[in-house]
Amino acid sequence: MSKRSALAARTLSRFGELEWFGLSAESNPVHGYLQVPLMKWRFKVRSGRTAHLISDSVRASSTQVEWTLDVSRRNWVLLPSRVFNEAQGLANPAFSEAIELITTQDQEFCRRALADFERIISGLREVSIRES
Repeated sequence: MSKRSALAARTLSRFGELEWFGLSAESNPVHGYLQVPLMKWRFKVRSGRTAHLISDSVRASSTQVEWTLDVSRRNWVLLPSRVFNEAQGLANPAFSEAIELITTQDQEFCRRALADFERIISGLREVSIRES
C-alpha cells in the first residue's frame, strides 16, 4: 500500500471500521503518466451521519475540478465528476474505458484532480478529528 493510500485509509477509518478499501495509483507503474484518482471503500457499518459528514467535507474542499461522492451502493466511491459523467455512471461497462481515455489524453486534468484529492483527504482528517 502506498503512503497516499495508507493515509487515505487511516483517515476514512476514523469515521468507522473499514471492511474494504481501494485507491487508484497516483501514476501508471508502466508508463509513468498520472492517473485519475478514484477511491472506493466499504465500512463494516453504514451510517447516514457518516455519509453526511464525508459529503459535507468533500463539498467544502477548495477544488479545481468537481467531485462526486456516491454512497448509494455497498462500496462508496469518490471520484472526479467528469469521470462519472463521461462514463455515464458507475455501473456502465465502459467505466474503465472512460478512466483510461481521460488518463491518457488529459494529464493536466489528472494533475489537478490529484492535487484536489490531497485537499479532500486533508479536510476529511480535520472533520474526523473534530467529530471523534
